[in-house]
Amino acid sequence: MWIELPPLWIAVINIIAIPATHLLIAWWSTSLPSHFFDTGNKPPAANPNPLYARLFMIRRWKNLLPDGSFWLKGFPKAKLKSVKPEYLRTFILETRRGEFSHWIQMICISGFIAWNPYPANIIIVCYAVLSNTPCILNLRYTRRRMNRLLHQITTP
Repeated sequence: MWIELPPLWIAVINIIAIPATHLLIAWWSTSLPSHFFDTGNKPPAANPNPLYARLFMIRRWKNLLPDGSFWLKGFPKAKLKSVKPEYLRTFILETRRGEFSHWIQMICISGFIAWNPYPANIIIVCYAVLSNTPCILNLRYTRRRMNRLLHQITTP
């Protein structure tokens, strides 16, 4: 613990700051320009990685993850609404945006160890990892599936 605070202040800060961090970073990432997440003409990976499907069994639990796009007026990724190439490219771009947001959230929330004493600091880091990793895995898995679909549609 680098910053000494009374236990009540630590609890209040954590209760307010952790959800605020999630929301502010998600809102900030939706406000970033789309070109920040565009990889250009880099050819997409056409096949999903079986590691995601088999080892992590993403299809079993991915529908349990929340889609915050409704609250942030972002791009909804819960269901595929079209198979048009431009929509799929946007969908893929938005999975990159979402992954970026979750990585930043994980890093920032892990920084809360500055005022949390042991063992709370370990719990905070575990929370940061466990609350963001499923979303990152799902976004990567979904992006690979969308890339495969886009590849099938656009390749003669």
